[in-house]
Order: sequence, then structure tokens, then C-alpha cells
Amino acid sequence: MQNLLSKIKKIFSNKVFVLSFLSGVVSLVIVLMVSLGIVWHYRAKVFGYFAKEYLRESQESFKASNDVGKTEAEKIIERQAVFSQESFVVNTVKKTNPAVVSIVISKNVPKYESYIDPNKQLNPFGGIFPGVPDFFFNMPQYRQNGTEKKEVGGGSGFFVSAEGLIVTNKHVVDQKDVEYTVFTNDGKKHNAVVVARDPVLDIALIKVSGSGFPYLGLGNSDSLQVGQSVIAIGNALGEFRNTVSVGVVSGLARSVTAGDMSGKTETLDQVIQTDAAINPGNSGGPLLNLSGEVIGVNVAMAQGSQSVGFALPVNSIKGAIDSVKNTGKIIRPYLGIRYVPITPEMKDKNNLSVDYGVLVKNGATANDLAVIPGSPADKAGIVENDIILEINGKKINDQTSLASLIRQRNIGETITLKILHKGAEKNISVILESAKDN
Repeated sequence: MQNLLSKIKKIFSNKVFVLSFLSGVVSLVIVLMVSLGIVWHYRAKVFGYFAKEYLRESQESFKASNDVGKTEAEKIIERQAVFSQESFVVNTVKKTNPAVVSIVISKNVPKYESYIDPNKQLNPFGGIFPGVPDFFFNMPQYRQNGTEKKEVGGGSGFFVSAEGLIVTNKHVVDQKDVEYTVFTNDGKKHNAVVVARDPVLDIALIKVSGSGFPYLGLGNSDSLQVGQSVIAIGNALGEFRNTVSVGVVSGLARSVTAGDMSGKTETLDQVIQTDAAINPGNSGGPLLNLSGEVIGVNVAMAQGSQSVGFALPVNSIKGAIDSVKNTGKIIRPYLGIRYVPITPEMKDKNNLSVDYGVLVKNGATANDLAVIPGSPADKAGIVENDIILEINGKKINDQTSLASLIRQRNIGETITLKILHKGAEKNISVILESAKDN
């Protein structure tokens, strides 16, 4: 060890060696600093190069997996982490677009033509006022000359079975003297018939002839979270078929009043609010999660605002779809009452003892009775001005509506209502019956 130290001292005592060694170290440091500077300057290109190489190797590995079998390879690809939301959206749209349809509404309307009555006298002042044109005294008239078929509306829908069953909004197919035509994503034209209109929700099911249609899977709208990414597809403005818009879930369990061009209005509760663009014509189209599952049915947009659209949660329509598949029609349980929700303001104004529940009340006209004669509510003894507080122990409030609680029950099921009758609280049993399809 001592000999080794002596040799090292002897070497470093040589000035020429020391200078050479130091100059070598300095040169190495300079080279390293220059190299790092160059790499830092071109860091984006360097990172891009390695990223491309990684993607290339990943694609090659996916191609190699095809040797095992296409189905297994697809499962592997679906489980891979994707680098951006854009990839999710593009893949979801490719997968779901073939199952989304455009609905065109056509109707025979009068066809008019103009004509000149040959028996009508021409300019009676021709000799006096020769400069006055004859057409001032011989205006063309119009008369009907048969009819012609014209498009009078449109909407969207999506297949829920390979046999051609399609979900859309009830207000899209609520006319009974028109023809409904479905255009699939491949441009083919199909005549459609209305199978059922939901008496409770703004949905309907129509059907086209054929089989082997691509259809969408239904997700779970109860598991939605605010901020979750969603995709809306539909026949925007009744003109731009299979238009795609992307957004997030902006709110849950909203209650809105929706209206159409004819002045009809409808209160929708427990709906999904989204900022994905929903335009006229999108009605009836699917609201999808990034897995390509339907989590809502686009139903309305807020007038005079931007990026405020609404969709019916898919869990509320599953029963209707199953009912049509099993029975050919929509069968819903109902109570048979008209009511208004009780709010804190209503409580204060009317000196009520509760600020939740619904007040059984008649409608705007004498024909709109508070309790429909012969309905389950009538048979159970519910009368006007009763207040229904709970159904099977669940409070009725702005978060849980009466309609949504009834939709969750089955026909023939006995439910327990907690009500206030003339100020006294009591429980009554009601046997639910099927609502009439309108």
C-alpha cells in the first residue's frame, strides 16, 4: 500500500503529466456540457423520437398477438392504457357510430300552383292610363293541385337489438299521420313503425325490418360522477347526421321543464346535465361514456344558453326496453294522481306543517282531476289535498321525486305511502297497476 502511494506521488510530481491530466479532465467536462446543452436544446425532438419508437414497438407487439387470435388481440388492445382522451373518443365513436340512426319525418302536404283567371277583366283603364301595367289588375291566384311529400321534422335514435329495435324520444315520433324513415350510418334507408310510446317518460321505441343490426350496450347511470367525460351523437339540426360532440357530466338529478315548437311542455326529473352540445335533431340520440355504453338518452337543451343540455338516465328506460322485448309494449306502474311538489316557499305561504312531499291537486282545467277515478290511488282512498310524504320509507323531495320512485316498482306490487290526510299522518297500502299507453 505504501509503495502504491509512493508511485502515485511520483507520478503527480511530474508537471507535464499533471498538466496533461488536468487538460483532459477540463476537455471532458466541456464535451459533456456541450453534449447536455445540445440534448436540452433538442429535447422535444429526442422525446418525440423515443415516444414514436415506443408506439412502434407497442403496435408490433399488438400485431404479433394476432397470431394467437383476433378476439384475444382485441381484448388485449382494449385493456391497454391510452395516451390521450382523443384516442378514447375516436375509438368510441368508431365503435358506436354504426348503431346510431337518423329519423326523418315525412308528411303529405298540399301542393299549390299559381294561375291567372282568364275570365277576369284586364286593365279597365288601359286607354286612359296606358302606362299602368296590366298585372296590377290581373294578380295571380293560388289553388291546390294535389299533394306532395315533404320532410317536416327529424330526430335521432339508436339500436338496442340486432332485430331492429330503436330507442328515441317520444316527442320525435308523437305524430300519427306521418311516415317515419330511418337512415343508418351506411346511408341505407328503412321504413320504421312506432312500437310503443312511454306514458311516463319522453321515450319511444320504433322498429325497422331486418336483422343483424349493430346495437349499443346499456351502462349504469347510477354510477355517473360529475366531471365524467361523455359523448353525444345525433342528427344535429335534423340535417347533419351522426354529429359527434364531447363534454362532461355537468350535473345529476336535475329537474327541468322541456317544450317543443308546438308549445307542448313536459317536466323532466332526475335528468343528466351535460355541456356536450345537444342541438335540435339530437333528440333521441345516445349519451355515451368512453367505454361506448349508453348512459343517457339526449332529450333537451336549455333555450337561450350555451353548453347546457339534458339526457334521460339510461337506468330509467331499461324497464321500458325489456317490457317491449317481452310483451311488445311498454307497461309502467302508476298511481293515478296529479300533484305539485311542496317547497319551503309553499309551506310558508300556505302554513303547511312540512316542506317536502307532494300535494295531490287538480290540473289547470275542470277535466284534470286530482285523482283519476278507478286508479290505484283512488282505490286506496287518496283524495285531493292529501300530502304524500314517503314511499316505502323514502322521502319525496327535490332529490328523489315521486315519479322516479314509482318507476322503480313493479306492476302488482304493494307499496306503502306515508301521507298527511287532513293534518293527520298515516300509512296506507297501494297496489300498483299498469298505466295506459297513450
